Amino acid sequence: MSKTYVTVQGDMWDVIAHQEMGSTSHTDKLITANMARCNTFIFPAGVELTIPDVPTPPPGGMPPWKQVSEHE
Repeated sequence: MSKTYVTVQGDMWDVIAHQEMGSTSHTDKLITANMARCNTFIFPAGVELTIPDVPTPPPGGMPPWKQVSEHE
């Protein structure tokens, strides 16, 4: 379920993605969820943004193709 975030003066996309979604690698998802603000680089205070859901990482924190099999 998506949630919302209200900006503070000076917030930037990557900082919000890291803080609210766990990684700057989700910045593109954050911008896509808030296309009306896609041309904003540094936010003023009080802007409400939608924080999209982030898929749960696989067990072990690595994708299956990077995990070492116990049978090897």
